[in-house]
Amino acid sequence: MDTITFIGTATTIVRLGSFTVLTDPNFLHHGQRAYLGRGLWSRRLTEPAMQPADLPALNAVVLSHLHGDHFDRIARRELNRSIPVVTTEHAASRLQRYGFSCQGLRPWNTFELARGDESLTVESLPAVHAYGLIGHVLPPVMGSLLVHRVAGTVRRRVYLSGDTLTGDHLDQIRDRHPDIDTAVVHLGGTRILFWTVTMDANQGVDFLQRIRPRLAVPVHYDDYRVFRSPLSEFLSVMRRDLPGQLLEAPARGETVPLGE
Repeated sequence: MDTITFIGTATTIVRLGSFTVLTDPNFLHHGQRAYLGRGLWSRRLTEPAMQPADLPALNAVVLSHLHGDHFDRIARRELNRSIPVVTTEHAASRLQRYGFSCQGLRPWNTFELARGDESLTVESLPAVHAYGLIGHVLPPVMGSLLVHRVAGTVRRRVYLSGDTLTGDHLDQIRDRHPDIDTAVVHLGGTRILFWTVTMDANQGVDFLQRIRPRLAVPVHYDDYRVFRSPLSEFLSVMRRDLPGQLLEAPARGETVPLGE
Protein backbone atom coordinates (compact mmCIF):
# COMPACT_ATOMS: atom_id res chain seq x y z
CA MET A 1 0.00 0.00 0.00
CA ASP A 2 1.21 3.50 -0.85
CA THR A 3 1.63 5.67 2.25
CA ILE A 4 3.07 8.88 3.67
CA THR A 5 4.55 8.88 7.18
CA PHE A 6 4.94 12.30 8.81
CA ILE A 7 8.12 12.70 10.87
CA GLY A 8 8.03 16.45 11.48
CA THR A 9 8.64 19.80 9.75
CA ALA A 10 8.63 18.81 6.03
CA THR A 11 10.22 15.42 6.72
CA THR A 12 8.16 12.48 5.50
CA ILE A 13 8.64 8.94 4.29
CA VAL A 14 6.79 8.38 1.02
CA ARG A 15 6.24 4.75 0.00
CA LEU A 16 5.13 4.20 -3.60
CA GLY A 17 5.12 0.57 -4.68
CA SER A 18 8.56 -0.85 -3.93
CA PHE A 19 10.16 2.60 -3.62
CA THR A 20 10.79 4.42 -0.33
CA VAL A 21 11.68 8.12 -0.41
CA LEU A 22 12.71 10.44 2.43
CA THR A 23 11.84 14.13 2.05
CA ASP A 24 13.56 17.19 3.52
CA PRO A 25 15.41 15.41 6.36
CA ASN A 26 15.20 17.45 9.58
CA PHE A 27 16.11 15.50 12.72
CA LEU A 28 17.06 18.28 15.13
CA HIS A 29 15.68 17.79 18.64
CA HIS A 30 13.40 20.08 20.59
CA GLY A 31 15.32 23.19 21.64
CA GLN A 32 18.09 22.88 19.05
CA ARG A 33 18.76 25.63 16.54
CA ALA A 34 18.21 25.36 12.80
CA TYR A 35 20.58 27.65 10.94
CA LEU A 36 19.00 29.50 8.02
CA GLY A 37 22.06 31.30 6.66
CA ARG A 38 23.35 34.89 6.91
CA GLY A 39 23.31 34.74 10.71
CA LEU A 40 19.64 33.76 10.90
CA TRP A 41 18.43 30.83 13.01
CA SER A 42 15.30 29.47 14.66
CA ARG A 43 14.84 27.15 17.63
CA ARG A 44 12.89 23.92 17.20
CA LEU A 45 9.70 23.64 19.26
CA THR A 46 8.87 19.98 18.56
CA GLU A 47 10.52 16.55 18.63
CA PRO A 48 10.75 14.56 15.38
CA ALA A 49 9.09 11.15 15.33
CA MET A 50 12.26 9.42 14.07
CA GLN A 51 16.02 9.71 13.89
CA PRO A 52 18.17 8.49 10.98
CA ALA A 53 18.82 5.16 12.74
CA ASP A 54 15.06 4.51 12.76
CA LEU A 55 14.58 4.95 9.02
CA PRO A 56 13.70 2.09 6.66
CA ALA A 57 15.90 1.27 3.68
CA LEU A 58 15.71 4.24 1.31
CA ASN A 59 15.86 4.51 -2.46
CA ALA A 60 16.25 8.29 -2.57
CA VAL A 61 16.13 11.53 -0.62
CA VAL A 62 14.19 14.41 -2.17
CA LEU A 63 15.34 17.79 -0.86
CA SER A 64 13.47 21.00 -1.73
CA HIS A 65 16.32 23.34 -0.76
CA LEU A 66 19.26 23.75 1.56
CA HIS A 67 17.99 25.34 4.77
CA GLY A 68 18.71 24.06 8.28
CA ASP A 69 15.08 23.07 8.88
CA HIS A 70 15.12 20.89 5.73
CA PHE A 71 18.60 19.37 5.80
CA ASP A 72 20.31 19.68 9.16
CA ARG A 73 23.62 18.72 10.73
CA ILE A 74 22.20 15.42 12.02
CA ALA A 75 21.15 14.45 8.50
CA ARG A 76 24.53 15.51 7.15
CA ARG A 77 26.31 13.41 9.75
CA GLU A 78 24.15 10.26 9.85
CA LEU A 79 22.41 9.72 6.50
CA ASN A 80 23.88 7.16 4.12
CA ARG A 81 25.85 9.22 1.59
CA SER A 82 25.40 6.63 -1.18
CA ILE A 83 21.63 7.19 -1.36
CA PRO A 84 20.87 9.62 -4.21
CA VAL A 85 19.78 13.07 -3.07
CA VAL A 86 17.55 14.70 -5.69
CA THR A 87 17.55 18.44 -5.19
CA THR A 88 18.32 21.85 -6.68
CA GLU A 89 21.62 22.42 -8.45
CA HIS A 90 22.60 24.81 -5.66
CA ALA A 91 22.02 22.26 -2.90
CA ALA A 92 23.62 19.45 -4.92
CA SER A 93 26.86 21.39 -5.35
CA ARG A 94 27.04 22.03 -1.61
CA LEU A 95 26.19 18.49 -0.47
CA GLN A 96 28.62 16.88 -2.90
CA ARG A 97 31.41 18.51 -0.88
CA TYR A 98 30.33 16.31 2.05
CA GLY A 99 30.40 13.17 -0.07
CA PHE A 100 26.69 12.82 -0.85
CA SER A 101 25.58 11.33 -4.16
CA CYS A 102 23.48 14.17 -5.58
CA GLN A 103 21.38 14.81 -8.65
CA GLY A 104 20.83 18.54 -9.12
CA LEU A 105 17.78 19.41 -11.22
CA ARG A 106 16.59 22.52 -13.00
CA PRO A 107 12.83 23.15 -13.22
CA TRP A 108 11.01 20.54 -15.34
CA ASN A 109 14.05 18.23 -15.43
CA THR A 110 13.69 14.65 -14.16
CA PHE A 111 15.56 11.85 -12.40
CA GLU A 112 14.40 8.25 -12.62
CA LEU A 113 14.83 5.13 -10.50
CA ALA A 114 13.92 1.65 -11.78
CA ARG A 115 13.26 -1.69 -10.05
CA GLY A 116 12.05 -4.53 -12.26
CA ASP A 117 8.97 -3.33 -14.12
CA GLU A 118 8.52 -0.37 -11.74
CA SER A 119 9.90 3.14 -12.08
CA LEU A 120 9.84 6.27 -9.98
CA THR A 121 10.40 9.63 -11.66
CA VAL A 122 11.23 12.78 -9.70
CA GLU A 123 10.46 15.95 -11.66
CA SER A 124 11.65 19.33 -10.42
CA LEU A 125 8.81 21.87 -10.35
CA PRO A 126 9.04 25.68 -10.09
CA ALA A 127 8.82 27.21 -6.62
CA VAL A 128 9.17 30.73 -5.19
CA HIS A 129 10.50 30.95 -1.62
CA ALA A 130 9.88 34.70 -1.43
CA TYR A 131 9.08 37.68 -3.59
CA GLY A 132 11.01 40.93 -3.57
CA LEU A 133 14.52 41.57 -2.29
CA ILE A 134 14.64 38.66 0.16
CA GLY A 135 13.88 36.27 -2.69
CA HIS A 136 17.37 36.97 -4.00
CA VAL A 137 18.93 36.19 -0.61
CA LEU A 138 17.27 32.84 0.13
CA PRO A 139 18.59 29.64 -1.48
CA PRO A 140 16.86 28.33 -4.63
CA VAL A 141 13.95 25.99 -3.88
CA MET A 142 12.04 23.44 -5.92
CA GLY A 143 8.83 21.51 -5.74
CA SER A 144 8.90 17.86 -6.77
CA LEU A 145 6.51 15.55 -8.57
CA LEU A 146 6.93 11.85 -7.78
CA VAL A 147 5.44 9.67 -10.51
CA HIS A 148 5.22 5.92 -9.86
CA ARG A 149 4.73 3.63 -12.85
CA VAL A 150 4.30 -0.12 -13.23
CA ALA A 151 4.99 -1.60 -16.67
CA GLY A 152 4.92 1.94 -18.05
CA THR A 153 1.47 2.78 -16.62
CA VAL A 154 1.16 5.61 -14.12
CA ARG A 155 -0.14 4.43 -10.73
CA ARG A 156 0.24 7.58 -8.65
CA ARG A 157 1.43 11.19 -8.76
CA VAL A 158 2.55 12.89 -5.53
CA TYR A 159 3.43 16.60 -5.53
CA LEU A 160 5.78 17.88 -2.80
CA SER A 161 5.26 21.63 -2.74
CA GLY A 162 8.58 22.64 -1.20
CA ASP A 163 8.80 26.00 0.57
CA THR A 164 6.90 27.93 -2.08
CA LEU A 165 4.47 30.81 -2.06
CA THR A 166 1.48 30.87 -4.38
CA GLY A 167 1.65 32.49 -7.81
CA ASP A 168 1.46 31.96 -11.55
CA HIS A 169 4.07 29.20 -11.40
CA LEU A 170 1.41 26.98 -9.81
CA ASP A 171 -0.84 27.49 -12.82
CA GLN A 172 1.99 26.29 -15.05
CA ILE A 173 2.26 23.16 -12.91
CA ARG A 174 -1.49 22.57 -13.10
CA ASP A 175 -1.40 22.96 -16.90
CA ARG A 176 1.33 20.34 -17.21
CA HIS A 177 0.03 18.03 -14.49
CA PRO A 178 -3.77 18.25 -14.19
CA ASP A 179 -4.14 14.88 -12.49
CA ILE A 180 -2.18 15.03 -9.22
CA ASP A 181 -3.30 12.43 -6.69
CA THR A 182 -1.70 13.81 -3.52
CA ALA A 183 -0.13 17.16 -2.62
CA VAL A 184 2.14 17.46 0.42
CA VAL A 185 1.76 21.15 1.27
CA HIS A 186 4.41 23.18 3.15
CA LEU A 187 2.61 25.74 5.30
CA GLY A 188 3.48 27.72 8.45
CA GLY A 189 3.41 31.29 7.16
CA THR A 190 7.12 31.52 7.99
CA ARG A 191 8.27 35.09 8.65
CA ILE A 192 11.90 36.13 8.21
CA LEU A 193 12.86 39.79 8.59
CA PHE A 194 9.17 40.76 8.20
CA TRP A 195 8.85 38.82 4.93
CA THR A 196 6.55 35.82 4.47
CA VAL A 197 8.54 32.96 2.93
CA THR A 198 6.17 29.96 3.19
CA MET A 199 2.43 29.70 2.64
CA ASP A 200 0.09 30.87 5.37
CA ALA A 201 -3.51 29.64 5.67
CA ASN A 202 -4.93 31.76 2.82
CA GLN A 203 -2.05 30.97 0.49
CA GLY A 204 -2.31 27.27 1.31
CA VAL A 205 -5.97 27.23 0.29
CA ASP A 206 -5.14 29.21 -2.87
CA PHE A 207 -2.49 26.58 -3.62
CA LEU A 208 -5.11 23.83 -3.40
CA GLN A 209 -7.57 25.78 -5.54
CA ARG A 210 -4.91 26.14 -8.23
CA ILE A 211 -3.44 22.61 -8.11
CA ARG A 212 -6.65 20.70 -7.26
CA PRO A 213 -5.14 17.47 -5.90
CA ARG A 214 -7.40 14.62 -4.86
CA LEU A 215 -5.79 14.54 -1.39
CA ALA A 216 -3.92 17.24 0.54
CA VAL A 217 -1.44 16.46 3.34
CA PRO A 218 -0.31 19.58 5.27
CA VAL A 219 3.17 19.66 6.85
CA HIS A 220 5.68 22.31 8.02
CA TYR A 221 3.42 24.36 10.32
CA ASP A 222 4.43 24.29 14.01
CA ASP A 223 8.01 23.12 14.40
CA TYR A 224 9.90 26.44 14.64
CA ARG A 225 9.38 29.86 16.15
CA VAL A 226 9.45 31.50 12.71
CA PHE A 227 6.27 29.59 11.77
CA ARG A 228 3.43 32.05 12.38
CA SER A 229 0.35 30.45 10.78
CA PRO A 230 -0.85 27.34 12.67
CA LEU A 231 -2.52 24.31 11.15
CA SER A 232 -5.81 25.22 12.84
CA GLU A 233 -5.95 28.47 10.87
CA PHE A 234 -5.40 26.63 7.58
CA LEU A 235 -8.10 24.08 8.40
CA SER A 236 -10.55 26.86 9.26
CA VAL A 237 -9.98 28.70 5.97
CA MET A 238 -10.16 25.46 4.02
CA ARG A 239 -13.50 24.51 5.58
CA ARG A 240 -14.83 27.95 4.62
CA ASP A 241 -13.41 28.28 1.09
CA LEU A 242 -12.78 24.72 -0.07
CA PRO A 243 -15.17 22.44 1.83
CA GLY A 244 -14.99 19.59 -0.66
CA GLN A 245 -11.22 19.11 -0.50
CA LEU A 246 -10.10 15.71 0.84
CA LEU A 247 -7.43 16.20 3.51
CA GLU A 248 -5.37 14.12 5.93
CA ALA A 249 -3.40 15.91 8.64
CA PRO A 250 -1.27 13.22 10.32
CA ALA A 251 0.32 13.70 13.71
CA ARG A 252 4.09 13.21 13.93
CA GLY A 253 4.78 9.49 13.59
CA GLU A 254 1.41 8.76 11.95
CA THR A 255 1.09 7.08 8.55
CA VAL A 256 -1.53 8.09 5.99
CA PRO A 257 -2.64 5.50 3.39
CA LEU A 258 -2.99 7.03 -0.06
CA GLY A 259 -5.82 4.77 -1.18
CA GLU A 260 -6.38 2.81 -4.35
